[in-house]
Amino acid sequence: MSPDPIVAPSAAPVRGARTRTARVPTKPHGQWAVDGTAPLNGNEEWKLADNGLNVRERIEQVYAQGGFASIDPTDLHGRFRWWGLYTQRKPGIDGGRTAQLEPHELEDEYFMLRVRVDGGQLTTEQLRVIGGISTDFARDTADLTDRQNIQLHWVGIEDVPEIWRRLESVGLSTTEACGDVPRVILGSPVAGIAADEIIDPTPQIREISERYIGDETLANLPRKYKTAITGHPSQDVVHEINDCAFVAVTHPELGIGYDLWVGGALSTVPRLGERLGVFVSPDRVTEVWLGVTKIFRDYGYRRLRNKARLKFLLADWGTERFRAVLEGEYLDAPLPDGPPAPKPVGNGDHVGVHRQKDGLFYVGAAAAVGRVSGTTLTALADLAEAHGSSRIRTTPYQKLLVLDVAEDRVEPLITGLSTLGLEARPSLFRRGTIACTGIEFCKLAIVETKVNAAIAIEQLEQRLGALEPEIGRPISLHVNGCPNSCARIQTADIGLKGQLVMIDGEQVPGYQVHLGGGLANSDRAEAGLGRTVRGLKVPADGIADYAERVIRRYLADRIHPDETFATWAHRADEEALV
Repeated sequence: MSPDPIVAPSAAPVRGARTRTARVPTKPHGQWAVDGTAPLNGNEEWKLADNGLNVRERIEQVYAQGGFASIDPTDLHGRFRWWGLYTQRKPGIDGGRTAQLEPHELEDEYFMLRVRVDGGQLTTEQLRVIGGISTDFARDTADLTDRQNIQLHWVGIEDVPEIWRRLESVGLSTTEACGDVPRVILGSPVAGIAADEIIDPTPQIREISERYIGDETLANLPRKYKTAITGHPSQDVVHEINDCAFVAVTHPELGIGYDLWVGGALSTVPRLGERLGVFVSPDRVTEVWLGVTKIFRDYGYRRLRNKARLKFLLADWGTERFRAVLEGEYLDAPLPDGPPAPKPVGNGDHVGVHRQKDGLFYVGAAAAVGRVSGTTLTALADLAEAHGSSRIRTTPYQKLLVLDVAEDRVEPLITGLSTLGLEARPSLFRRGTIACTGIEFCKLAIVETKVNAAIAIEQLEQRLGALEPEIGRPISLHVNGCPNSCARIQTADIGLKGQLVMIDGEQVPGYQVHLGGGLANSDRAEAGLGRTVRGLKVPADGIADYAERVIRRYLADRIHPDETFATWAHRADEEALV
């Protein structure tokens, strides 16, 4: 097992492992296990100087008392993230200036605060506390993220200690919700309740979270580190784009366990994760997760921030070497070979009405592009309890589930959800659309997302609503405000990447288009990234116009009713896609 903390051991070749041919770097990658722990850039310097977790005491004792002006710049732009805090964008700065201004010129004296929700599991009491924090301290803002978190805005530093007190009083936190750390653990939203579940991953999610979130030995990773675990046959946690993911599988001799995936991530250099070909029994999930995490800590590239994700290490090493290092240096015993998980079954967003294994029902509902409010969250907690439920789940698709509903309470609940803007029987367009935070709050954004996407949903419902039976299935529309792909644009049927575009000789906010991407679902043989069309740009206010045009062309050109949009988009000529 690797010691903690690591003291820069020398790198030894991995016996029997086949490595991929790679050019010998002229400069060190900054791998602790190879190059030592001496920092090679400014980020690594301040991380090594003071662990990001230590900033909490200064927030409570100094900055909350002294106000925004008292905050040390390194803490503000670095260590605050370890506690779920980012400064938000100052209102009125257009997207054309995003790349021209320094961070301190873009930022407001308010924060986005990310509440960590591992596995997406919430009680109505917890939801009500989040809602109250939103209305008391965040101007009634709340967004459901596509990583099962809830984000608040307009948070002042003076209020953060009280917000933490309220969250922690009900078992919630913002610990390592951002930063170069293990981020929130995605989990199947129907863990423990789905009638068709293969295995409940909740014990593994809880063990990892309780033992290692906030662990100082894992709080200085090269960059962000994302985990996903599912035991549902729909494979509902977007496992292919996580650094470390476990997908339920049945081994012919060893029974039920998990298939291990590593090295997935999107952003500006998208790469789907790869199977290591091993079988992980439930009792070894935490050990294996820890081993993969330590490989990233010890061997991950640190010199260049744009190379500091596990996907780049995997690309250089290959799966054989990665497995050899994992088993030889970080695990107590090798892992058995394992079969791949079967093709996904069903829709992983869990929208609609579904019977649980105990005979009760869960109801999945869509909020328009994840935008809700504190008032809505509080009302949802009240509504759920009025219909016999005390459990809520968030999903990786910006949806909400109400669990444990008796059959005779399902329809009244659906009616009540609709009054809150949460649709259990949404249009295909409302169901399939997600959006990132966008220029309203994000300092990296170039284009508005939430409002533009919500308007597009309404327009598409009006224009194409009558064609929904012909379309047959949701067409995913993902809208992102910049190239970083927080809204997973490369894995959507229609993915829109925010940038400045030339329309009729004028530079305006708009989107580059990705078409035909997708992750594990019942319609695809395998996950794949979308294609781009040369020269195709969509103005910011033209989302519905473009989506309508390309969807109508798809309906006209598809070979048969079962041909998916993604299949058609990859085979179609470019002229059909503009």
